[in-house]
Amino acid sequence: MGLQFVQVNVKARDDSALGRFWAEALGWGVSSEGPGVTNVEPVDFVWPDPVAVCVDVVTVPDPEAVRYRVHLDLATTSAAHQAQLVARLKELGATPADVGQGDVPWTVMADPEGNVFCVLEPREVYRDTGPIATVVVDCADPRAMARFWGEAMDWTVHDVTDDHARLRSAKGVGPYLEFLRTTPGAKTVWNRFHLDLLPYPGDDQATEVARLQALGATPADVGQGDVPWVVLADPEGNEFCVLGRD
Repeated sequence: MGLQFVQVNVKARDDSALGRFWAEALGWGVSSEGPGVTNVEPVDFVWPDPVAVCVDVVTVPDPEAVRYRVHLDLATTSAAHQAQLVARLKELGATPADVGQGDVPWTVMADPEGNVFCVLEPREVYRDTGPIATVVVDCADPRAMARFWGEAMDWTVHDVTDDHARLRSAKGVGPYLEFLRTTPGAKTVWNRFHLDLLPYPGDDQATEVARLQALGATPADVGQGDVPWVVLADPEGNEFCVLGRD
C-alpha cells in the first residue's frame, strides 16, 4: 500500500525556540511528546492526519552547519500576502539568505538556526496545499528519486523531467514533495531535515522496511541506538525514518 508521509523531522540546537518560530510562521500550534521534542502541527490536529505533513523539531547535541539537501517552500496567495509573510517572518527572527538564487520572484530566507527556506510567489499549483507548499530535496537524478519515493509512499508522481520531479498524496491533499536536480556533492554528514514515514493501520513496520530495501533503500546509522523506528537512506543517501505504530 505504501507509507504515509507524516512529518518533516528537523534537528535543532533548541527545539522549543525553533518550534515556536515554525509554529508562528505556519500559523500552527505546538505540543510535545517529551523533553527535547517540539511538535509543530495544525490547531485541533489529530495525528496522523491524512492532509497535514507536520514539523517535528528535535534537539540534538550538534546539528551540523552544512548545506542542507532538504528545505521547505511556503505558499502565498497574492503578492501582498507574500510581502506580508516575509515581513512577519523577519519580525519572528528570520533573515534574508543568499544561496546564489539571483533575481527570482520567490524570497529566500533562513530561520533563527540558519535553515534556509523559501517564501514563494503565488502559484496556482500550490493554491490548496496549506502553508507548506512543498518539501524540496536536492538530488542528482530526479527521475530515479521519483521512482523510489513514488513506490515508497502512496503518492502520485507528477511532472517528471531530467531536472525536476513533483509528487503529491494520491488523495490530492497537503503539500507536494519535489526533487530538484543539483550538484549536491559528496554527502559526509547527516541531513538536518529528514522525512518520517508511518505504516498504515494493519501494515507491518518490518514488512515495509524490507519492501523499501528491495526498492533500493539501505540501513543507516545516525547514532539512534535502540529506538522503535528504523532509520534508512534512500538511493542518494538521504536518511529517513520508518516509524512504528503504537
